[in-house]
Amino acid sequence: MSTERIVEIGEEGKKAFASADSEESLRELEVRFLGRKSELTGILKGLKDLSPDEKREVGPLVQGVRTVLAEASASAKERVQRESRDWEAERIDVTAPGMADPLGHLHPVTSIINEVEDIFTGLGFEVADGPDLESDFYNFEALNFPADHPARDMQDTFFIESDGLDQRYLLRTHTSPVQIRYMETHTPPFRIIVPGRTFRNESTDATHEHTFHQFESLVVGERGDVTVGHLKYVAESFFSEFFGRAVTVRLRPSYFPFVEPGFEFDISCVFCGGDGCPSCKGVGWIEIGGAGMVQQKVFEAAGYPRGKYQGFAWGFGLERLAMMKYRIPDTRSFMGGDLRFIRQF
Repeated sequence: MSTERIVEIGEEGKKAFASADSEESLRELEVRFLGRKSELTGILKGLKDLSPDEKREVGPLVQGVRTVLAEASASAKERVQRESRDWEAERIDVTAPGMADPLGHLHPVTSIINEVEDIFTGLGFEVADGPDLESDFYNFEALNFPADHPARDMQDTFFIESDGLDQRYLLRTHTSPVQIRYMETHTPPFRIIVPGRTFRNESTDATHEHTFHQFESLVVGERGDVTVGHLKYVAESFFSEFFGRAVTVRLRPSYFPFVEPGFEFDISCVFCGGDGCPSCKGVGWIEIGGAGMVQQKVFEAAGYPRGKYQGFAWGFGLERLAMMKYRIPDTRSFMGGDLRFIRQF
């Protein structure tokens, strides 16, 4: 086999690949010039019959031509693909308005929690947290709930099977256990709020749910430094800022095991300003939650000496606040999982 023929095959192949105009013709050319039955492949197979000097001359020449043709094939394939693309179909109109990515919505209770935290941190309060699964000690005993208190009954509390453990465990029925946990590791004076999820084993209706959110506030200082007047002032400051209008707080005597004296507290109707409307049933006041001065037994349960400190605690349901702010008629909407409800906020 003469070297002239090998060079000639290379020139023929380069011209053929350069003039190819379709992927089908390219495949035919690859078979013709680079395939197993191509002339170049046949020359390589016949090297065994050549003399050493001929092998040294023909072998490298054939490999070089194959390399050149392989590069010509790749270049032709890129050219054919580029020329056959439908560029108009791929055209992007950069002046067209874009499509916004779908974004989620904050749950209304989450929005309320964020707003409450912003207001209270602005007043110098710290946000505290605790576990949803609590022990009987933190949920009841340390908060001065007697052993026969109705709140301990199975009908009110989700108790957890705790055989073999040192005490009973339950899903917390209020956020007040965080008071004890916080006081165990902090020394007064301090001001904290505790927003969080709570659970009650009760039937659901338009105003009751088995899973809901509460807000808790605790302020503790030296004896004589914290009074009921401070409680009323803080509550009025918060509600006035939250609702964007002057709100008055009214305290009514009541009983809670962990405060003494204890109060139910009402706020002046945020819809009519206290003049009387359907929302407040014409009385000008809306009942919100409970409050009072912390029982000394609660301080003792947290490890404080009796009589050294004084403080107040108060709280309310966050769903109730959301219902008032967003005019939501049924508390079951918060747990319903209906995205149409969530997308309103």
